[in-house]
Amino acid sequence: MSFLPSGSPPAGQLPPAFSLSDAEFTRFQTLVQKLTGIHLTDVKKALVISRLSSRVRVRDAQSFSGYYKLLSDPSESEELQIAIDLITTNETSFFREMGHFDFLREFIQGLRPIPFPFRVWSAASSSGEEAYSIAMVLADLLGAAEWEVVGTDISTRVLERARKGLYPMERSASIPGDYLRRFCMKGQGTFEGMFLMGKALRSHTHFQHANLCQALPELGKFDLVFLRNILIYFQTEQKRIVVESILGKMKPHALLIVGHSESLSGVSNRIAAVRTTVYRAT
Repeated sequence: MSFLPSGSPPAGQLPPAFSLSDAEFTRFQTLVQKLTGIHLTDVKKALVISRLSSRVRVRDAQSFSGYYKLLSDPSESEELQIAIDLITTNETSFFREMGHFDFLREFIQGLRPIPFPFRVWSAASSSGEEAYSIAMVLADLLGAAEWEVVGTDISTRVLERARKGLYPMERSASIPGDYLRRFCMKGQGTFEGMFLMGKALRSHTHFQHANLCQALPELGKFDLVFLRNILIYFQTEQKRIVVESILGKMKPHALLIVGHSESLSGVSNRIAAVRTTVYRAT
């Protein structure tokens, strides 16, 4: 027989979310933009409520105003990181926007000679699906040669998941069958219903914390950068800052790929369009 803690709702029901006034939401908008550069539009108010209500409850802050006050305490840096992780984490998938991975294949096949070490940066890697998708293409084309994929994200929580390389089996549906057989391992026993990125693939794929709106850590230089589905959250001036920072980590004439709903038109005079969503550093 199991028991619910005193005051808990019936099984299957969630406690009601705390209300968030417009004034309180404005404070969180300002805080997130200051720390991450991301502008939360007014339609994101529901997202803030859904993702932070549990923390208001866990920390016994009583209200969003109380939780904001808690986050403003310098001694609560860990809680602040948790809040940022919750707000900024976005849904992703393996081989999302497959056309970009087809382009990656064509690009590498057209390089002669290939500039080893060949390095690709997944600049908003979330829980690692994009970085490992890139790694599978590189492993297929370059084998055991000297290549590396670096994934960075502002969320420390999703980076821990990425480093493990362990995912629910249903997330494998978008991985080409040949890649799934060659580069992934099916979980057994305790890991039934999961799959793990193979050891060889993980040895070429590394993850590091980075805030694209602040001074970047030492990452080295890259031949190609995936900066997809993150610029849509930035206003124009912040986009310029981020892109200039990214360009500082790119080799001469390296390529930069953005999401299909994004454009770098007018953002920087140091890049030239190669095709839709693909740019070359000049």
